[in-house]
Amino acid sequence: MLAIDLQKLTKRYGAVTAVNDLTLQVTPGEIVAFLGPNGAGKTTTIDMMLGLAKPNAGTVQIYGKTPAESIARGEIAAVMQTGGLLKDFTVAETVEYTASLYPHARPAHEVLDRAGIRGIGHRLVGKCSGGEQQRLRFAMALLSDPRLLILDEPTTGMDVEGRREFWQAIRQDATRGRTILFATHYLDEADAYADRIVLIREGAIVADGTTAEIKNLASGRRVRATLEAPDLSALGGLDGVIAVEQRGDSVLINCSNSDVVARYLLTCTTARDVEISSQNLEAAFVALTSKDSALSTAGHSR
Repeated sequence: MLAIDLQKLTKRYGAVTAVNDLTLQVTPGEIVAFLGPNGAGKTTTIDMMLGLAKPNAGTVQIYGKTPAESIARGEIAAVMQTGGLLKDFTVAETVEYTASLYPHARPAHEVLDRAGIRGIGHRLVGKCSGGEQQRLRFAMALLSDPRLLILDEPTTGMDVEGRREFWQAIRQDATRGRTILFATHYLDEADAYADRIVLIREGAIVADGTTAEIKNLASGRRVRATLEAPDLSALGGLDGVIAVEQRGDSVLINCSNSDVVARYLLTCTTARDVEISSQNLEAAFVALTSKDSALSTAGHSR
């Protein structure tokens, strides 16, 4: 049985089509990064999975059930960016009150431990930082022990250490069979923690695959070298060069033929510390989701 099964999903708001004939299937236990620029349709798709919005066409099934049935059974939960917290409650009171709404909730101390906030249980929610409030939302989402956890920008407001600890907890939960789908603007999180990446643009999926597969869709390599007073026009005229950028005493060259660029730098200039690397996830993201992308119809689709 699929954890998520979206078939030909379409959602319109007046003349605007937010989600356009989108089909997505996720198997149990996967960690899937759901990525796209602002306005791509990520949040609208998540809202339909949570039963907060109804599609104009298509179907949504969560473990073979409608969103409403899955929510009633506690099989799906979400950590959203904002809302859902009473600032005059303490952290512990918030979790305990939410737990009372479920017939079979996990113990409050257990989810507080999992979210890493048991030590601030006495603190008023209004006195918590943005990152601590996100951890509280995470703890609340774990109360029903959901089979599917949806995260919408879950680490907003967290510092670097907080983000690392949060994703360690998520990875531990996934090893126990929980399915995770998350939207984030931190591409390093998707690169480091996702089993699979789904890229969406203008309401439609343009790429779907592992991190390595997505990176490979952005063809070319990057050459970096230390070079004082580089001749940018000469570099830009080399075969296969896509873009040239100077940063201090370094030059960055995006190209399809790194051998030609490296040979020129080493034999015709005073360049040193020459490095050649594959495109990163950010480069692939930009290439695949920009409006003028030539790759928008060439994505890997499952």
